[in-house]
Amino acid sequence: IFRDVPSDITIEVNGVSFALHKFPLVSRSGRIQKLVAEHRDSDMLRVELVNVPGGAESFELAAKFCYGINFEITSFNVAQLYCVSDYLEMTEEFSKDNLGSRTEEYLEIVVCKNLEMCVEVLQQCESLLPLADELKIISRCIDAIASKACAEQIASSFSRLEYSSSGRLHMNRQTKCEGDWWIEDLSVIQIDLYQRLITAMKCRGVRPESIGASLVNFAQKELTKKCSLWNPSGLTKVDLGSTDHERLVVETIIGLLPVEKLAVPISFLFGLLRSAVMLDCSISCRLDLERRIGSQLDIATLDDILIPSFRHSGDGTLFDVDTVQRILVNFSQQDDSEGDMDDESVFESDSPRSPSQTALFKVAILVDNYLAEIAPDANLKLPKFLGIAETLPEHARTIHDGLYRAIDIYLKAHPSLPDEDRKRLCKLIDFQKLSQEAGAHAAQNERLPIQSIVQVLYFEQLRLRNALCCSYPDDDHKPAVHHQSWRISSGALSAAMSPRDNYASLRRENRELKLELTRMRMRLNDLEKEHVCMKRDMVKSRSRRFMRSFSKKIGKLSLFGHSSSRGSSSPSRQSYRTDSKVIERTCASTD
Repeated sequence: IFRDVPSDITIEVNGVSFALHKFPLVSRSGRIQKLVAEHRDSDMLRVELVNVPGGAESFELAAKFCYGINFEITSFNVAQLYCVSDYLEMTEEFSKDNLGSRTEEYLEIVVCKNLEMCVEVLQQCESLLPLADELKIISRCIDAIASKACAEQIASSFSRLEYSSSGRLHMNRQTKCEGDWWIEDLSVIQIDLYQRLITAMKCRGVRPESIGASLVNFAQKELTKKCSLWNPSGLTKVDLGSTDHERLVVETIIGLLPVEKLAVPISFLFGLLRSAVMLDCSISCRLDLERRIGSQLDIATLDDILIPSFRHSGDGTLFDVDTVQRILVNFSQQDDSEGDMDDESVFESDSPRSPSQTALFKVAILVDNYLAEIAPDANLKLPKFLGIAETLPEHARTIHDGLYRAIDIYLKAHPSLPDEDRKRLCKLIDFQKLSQEAGAHAAQNERLPIQSIVQVLYFEQLRLRNALCCSYPDDDHKPAVHHQSWRISSGALSAAMSPRDNYASLRRENRELKLELTRMRMRLNDLEKEHVCMKRDMVKSRSRRFMRSFSKKIGKLSLFGHSSSRGSSSPSRQSYRTDSKVIERTCASTD
């Protein structure tokens, strides 16, 4: 630095030699003063400094400060200068306005007042650990960022306040919140410092939605470095030995998730779960994620719960069915607990269904669609399929069309399934809750057991009978429906009957049911025709001819009742008998 004065001390830092002079260094640095005092007899002193914070670059700035050479203190070098001043003992004890006080003043007045500068200082502190932590640079920056973010949100909330037409003060929800601009800046911080920062923000009262948005942004930037981790369709196995950092990121983010529902999108939770399974994260992390997902499963989609089986457990299934089943168990338990808590509010509410029941219906539809997706997997065992289907309570499904469709797909994909297993599957279906289209399909489905087909036909007949009764609410005009009751032989048949006799009995019952259904349809068609004619006559005439026509129509309706005259029979009754004989001949010839 002084070319005219020869150097009398050489200081080596990380292999870089600095030819300097003792006097300016000793007047500012207590550490160098002690080293020089230990070697007073040496005219040319050579000293090596080990573990200098910031290395040779920061030492060069400290040496310039000792020589009085001006340079700018910025947010990119203040942390190094603060640490090297402590290492070299450049305090007020040795010189006024020394490097330590200068960096302290800049850190307090400039850096801690600006959120972006605090983030930049935290980035520089990553290479200065643990000294930067011991000097409380990190904690001061973290507290400043948390306070600043909280203040920004409060100011943004006040800016969104406005008066309504009635003069009341309310918050405008449509105005975009501009207090979360710092979310992008935090994604550059190292994971351990980021964890401390988010924890401090929670303590300061930053909104859970803002913390959730920051976690989503941080995870996407860290985990998308390996596309197979964050891509739900990526089924390639990764080298677990090279994913320690990703595992640490996933486990840390799971631990930082806000406890409030909907603070983060549920698709993000499923993405974390896929990554946790793929990276073999701790069991506690995965169980925590499954519990969080289960508490809001009613807003999930089919793509969310289709979790690929990243780690094949030997069964060769395409999807991770066990994880989905645990999520469903968490949802059922949460639903039960909420139902117990809301017992009093149910009676006070005007709505017929509580929110928990609505969520249960949505999840039932989701589960049925999920079963239909995994059913074609030839390696899917029956216990796992049954485990998913039986997780929800019976009252969760108001319509069993989706469950029937899934079971039909499973039966089609597993043609060698034993009869006992087929019966176990079909016991899940309440055929009384099938729609008309699904019932018609089930009645002709050869993959179903015979007992199930008989049940379908029986409930189809009951449906038609109820429709007829509803069409004629008056007792005088009710059709005399054949009140023979069939009982479904679900295990009620005598054990002494042989399988062949049992099958013959079922076929006979099936034939009788088909015959009765055909009769009912014909009666219903006749009734509809008579009803149309009656309405047409009522509109055309209001005279006596209308009364005669009306009496004639009423007389024709005696088709379904007892005739008043013993000797005569109406043409409609004769046509009905003729149709019945034709039907019976047709069924006999078909059999």
